[in-house]
Amino acid sequence: MSTVSLTHRTGPDFFSRFVEGFTTFFEAIGEGRRIAMRYEYLSRLSDEALARRGLTRQEIASFAVNGGK
Repeated sequence: MSTVSLTHRTGPDFFSRFVEGFTTFFEAIGEGRRIAMRYEYLSRLSDEALARRGLTRQEIASFAVNGGK
């Protein structure tokens, strides 16, 4: 009787990990740019315009990072 032994790989191969890391890196850059653009836009608004959005100057950074959550 013959037996066949299959090797089960529990983790992704090197290329898949590389592509995943590369993708994650550029997604993080994109997210950082969106945060910076949101902050820049909000920081240029007047206090009255911020108030209409329910924000104060002190809340701009938090709002930019969290996206209003």
